[in-house]
Amino acid sequence: MRSLLLLSFTCLLSLPTGAAPVTDERLLAAGSDADNWLSHGRDYSEQRYSPLAEITTDNVGELGLAWHFDTDTRLGLQTTPLVIDGVLYFSGAWNTAWALDAATGELLWKFDPQVARSKSITACCGAINRGLAAWGDLLFMGALDGRLIAIDRATGQMRWSVQTTDPAKPYAITGAPRVARGKVFIGNSGAEFGTRGYVSAYDAATGEFVWRFYTVPGNPAEGFENEAMARAAKTWSGEWWRYGGGGTVWDSIVYDPEFNQLYLGVGNGAPHNRRIRSPGGGDNLFLTSIVAVDPDTGEYLWHYQQVPGETWDYTASQQMTLAEIPWEGEPRKVILHAPKAGFVYIIDRATGKLLSAEPYTTVTWASGYDMDSGRPQENPGQDYDGEPAMVFPSAMGGHNWHPMAYSPDTGLLYIPELDMGMLYDEVAPVDYQHLKRHYNTGYEFNQEGYSQRFTQAMLRHLPKAHLLAWDPVSQKPAWKLPHPNIHNGGVLATGGNLVFQGTSDGRFIAVQADNGELRWNFETLNSVMAGPVSYRVNGEQYVAVAVGRGGALTMNTGRSFPTGNPNNRIVAFKLGGDASLPATPAPERPAPPPQPEATAEDLAEGRAAFNRYCARCHGADVSGDGSIPDLRYLAPVWHENFAAVVLDGLMERAGMPRFDDVLDAAQVEQIHAYVIARAHEDYDLRQEEGWLSAMKDYATDISARVAAWLVRFQAGRE
Repeated sequence: MRSLLLLSFTCLLSLPTGAAPVTDERLLAAGSDADNWLSHGRDYSEQRYSPLAEITTDNVGELGLAWHFDTDTRLGLQTTPLVIDGVLYFSGAWNTAWALDAATGELLWKFDPQVARSKSITACCGAINRGLAAWGDLLFMGALDGRLIAIDRATGQMRWSVQTTDPAKPYAITGAPRVARGKVFIGNSGAEFGTRGYVSAYDAATGEFVWRFYTVPGNPAEGFENEAMARAAKTWSGEWWRYGGGGTVWDSIVYDPEFNQLYLGVGNGAPHNRRIRSPGGGDNLFLTSIVAVDPDTGEYLWHYQQVPGETWDYTASQQMTLAEIPWEGEPRKVILHAPKAGFVYIIDRATGKLLSAEPYTTVTWASGYDMDSGRPQENPGQDYDGEPAMVFPSAMGGHNWHPMAYSPDTGLLYIPELDMGMLYDEVAPVDYQHLKRHYNTGYEFNQEGYSQRFTQAMLRHLPKAHLLAWDPVSQKPAWKLPHPNIHNGGVLATGGNLVFQGTSDGRFIAVQADNGELRWNFETLNSVMAGPVSYRVNGEQYVAVAVGRGGALTMNTGRSFPTGNPNNRIVAFKLGGDASLPATPAPERPAPPPQPEATAEDLAEGRAAFNRYCARCHGADVSGDGSIPDLRYLAPVWHENFAAVVLDGLMERAGMPRFDDVLDAAQVEQIHAYVIARAHEDYDLRQEEGWLSAMKDYATDISARVAAWLVRFQAGRE
């Protein structure tokens, strides 16, 4: 009670005129508050559906850019903005946060918590942040260094900060907090680096710790925190705690006010390979599960495990959506979940009972689910036990963090689908070495012959991507819209019978929600990965989205744009908008330095080391997406200081980690030689393309001249 009174008093002092505190009552009614976007998924249902219907299929062609706001970073923008009483709040790389006038894009304030750049080594997929939470007169952000930070909504000043993780361990936070019943809930990431997952609750007004729920058991010799952990430990074997266990809740946390339950989307095992993690087998609870806990106490209520003993990095951390749908002739309150494993799970919200599990993309690891037991029927040979296996979906999943949406108007679930497989080839348990500060998966990426096998597999089934509309009642697709590139952005559904989505090839599109017809397209000049929002200011509907490439798949696989990589930005649209984006200059791509002497074996070793330690940021085989520098285009000064950067930490304060714990000088020379070789390959290709382009232009010019001469000649004859 004291904290609630304190909050009410400070709200009156600090909020600007016209702004109101975000109370529990206001959050409970957020679904009918069309003007605002009060929480990560708009309201507690996390349907990402806006009832606003000023923009419709009939007039969406009149949609234009209203304003844009450029940040000061290119490191990836994955945030879902909040919009509260005419102000748009969003977070970006290194946990910088901004407040903008939602009608004009004018900057109101900026906040920088000064996260140490050395934390980048344990950030899976860039120094990104996916969003904020609001309650009272505060905004909450989980920081990459493990802090939960409360920011004054009116001034952008820090009000309190608590450390939610052990700074000595490789935890990070990239997901958005959630708020309910006066508490802030926050998870973390870092499973691949060797952490044990948990979710914590803090008092929203004061930051005081309330409770913590661990998602996997710790060392039995130290005792268990509760009966749930003692029960879970019986499903593990070996000394799993030495590797952390995993199970981090790095994204999805959903509060259900109808049942007063908090649902946690639990992640993958650490390491991924279950024979290393838990050599005697077992389900490994609560990996890849939805776990329901009491939001007031953190007490375990129930769970449903989607992939027992998971071994493919199939997290259940993707967005959970709450809905009421017709089921067997009766309305049923359900969780709709389309996580990495490739199935749409329909789960009873009260009990956790599995109602349906049907594949929404190509799936080979399992043939289906036994509905009596709720367990998957794994296909033989897909767990890469002793033999490599091409498995669908890949470790990126059939759907990753990019938000999906559900429209109560159409009854359809809109999923950014990724139809892609991956070749798994295990590291033998006797050869496994656990590396602190680095990825530990338990399977190989670069062994001899891998590339050839992967290429052969890809020729049989090329990666594809779609915007998929899924009918949860009939349990099958309603329609699919193909995309030219993989790894596309999040989704928004609106009352105007529209679905908005960004794409990795630099477009923001509007699709008719009931049939998938493309109705509008805007060139964003950069990838759009995040989820859009819609809101209303002064009677006008806006649609806004964060623009900026980055993230696991694009950083790993690379994506070359015809222009450079502009600073990440927020773009907002309205009917009749007539603003425009500034032109993006062509990137500078200097000629590479001379190739150092290196044998074929040196280059092969350099490639293997690069893809082991560098590819997750700089791109596989040195083909980056530009959100982090593409090493093929390094300026001469960085080639001169290559070893100092990699081994001595010359750029550690800027976010480039040092690797002297796993690499020596000879290995760095091999990596550098391989980088230069790739730079020469790219340079030669660009020269050839430039020559071909020049020849094409010359031929076109000659053709035009000949045509003009023929016209004049014919005219002269006449």
